[in-house]
Amino acid sequence: MGIAYFTCSVCGSTYFGQEVQYTCPRDGANLDVHCDFETAETKPGIESVLLSPKQSIWRYASLLPVPDPGFAYTPLHQVGLTPVYQPELLRERLGLKQLWIKDESRNPSASFKDRASAVVVARALQTKEEVIIAASTGNAGAALACMAASVGMHAIILAPRTAPPAKVAQLLVFGAQVILVDGNYDQAFDLSIAASQTFGWYNRNTGYNPFTAEGKKTAAFEIWEQVLRKLDSAAPPLTIYIPVGDGNIISGVYKGFQDLLSLGWIERLPRLIGVQAEGSAAIANAYLAGKDTIEPVNAVTIADSINVDLPRDGLRALRAVRETHGTYIKVSDEEILQAIPILGKVGIFVEPAAAAAYAGLVRALATGQQDSAAPVLVLCTGSGLKDINAVMRAIPAAPVIEPTTESLKKVIYG
Repeated sequence: MGIAYFTCSVCGSTYFGQEVQYTCPRDGANLDVHCDFETAETKPGIESVLLSPKQSIWRYASLLPVPDPGFAYTPLHQVGLTPVYQPELLRERLGLKQLWIKDESRNPSASFKDRASAVVVARALQTKEEVIIAASTGNAGAALACMAASVGMHAIILAPRTAPPAKVAQLLVFGAQVILVDGNYDQAFDLSIAASQTFGWYNRNTGYNPFTAEGKKTAAFEIWEQVLRKLDSAAPPLTIYIPVGDGNIISGVYKGFQDLLSLGWIERLPRLIGVQAEGSAAIANAYLAGKDTIEPVNAVTIADSINVDLPRDGLRALRAVRETHGTYIKVSDEEILQAIPILGKVGIFVEPAAAAAYAGLVRALATGQQDSAAPVLVLCTGSGLKDINAVMRAIPAAPVIEPTTESLKKVIYG
């Protein structure tokens, strides 16, 4: 499909064609992209998706603002359609009737951020951009570097010098031009925007480029295809736990379900639960205080992927939860670390930010905020290989023994 128009998420102003590129010219707020299918007399049919042979986000091309870019045998065309697991051990442990874990580590660069980068790169190809820049603590940059490399586009990544080495290594291996900023993510973000304005580079930043949410909404389409279509219509609404940093993932997922609702493919919205680390909880603080404005925090958390002082998509992230009758939950770094080996013991290896979503579910059950009879899905957004140093804090060190059976017996049997 294509773009019908843009609307400002705050003032509601409407823009067409080449009038805007990033944010609303009037108030600087994020723009919502409206696709051609929303205004077309003939809507896309469910069969166009379910019968598609494409095993990626591009099976939903009829619901996206950019066309399938091709490059069929590259990572760009292999993003999405990640698996959902039903770990019975966890379901029984938590006392839930139904539980799914969606594992985004199966994406080409091992995180959810590939979805946004794939659509942004497709847009950059469409508009014939030559250089694309992003600020990132690691995952968004790795996703961009991977997608850009697959089509031969030059990517520049500004990352805080404190970014996990494993993530920086990914950026470099994918051939991006990596520059470490002696500052935090928010400072790198501001510098990337200044660079775009100065040098004319295309900017991929979440909470700035409207096409990032369009990529992230594809997770909603997959959850619909993999889970929602199979649920009993009389059951309580599906509840989805989502880790939240700058707010763009949860706002993108919400946008995807809105699209499905407008098409008549679903009859109600799932309940969205945003989970933030206690040390980086600007959006949760606003929600729990009943405010419509978000105050920045001095963010400090082990979950670097959701470590944000000022969320760039916070207002839409608030709206996503309020309009789905969800809530925000804050979890401690200790709860996040405890969640990593729990998920690992059912074969799911996650980084701290992804573990936060599961920790949020545990906290919700303990505080009576989650109905055990309602179906639940936890969105795990990135691989544990992204931040080995943090993951190692969650598990005991392996013992070192002499190479004898007696030594082995002592360790195994005590």
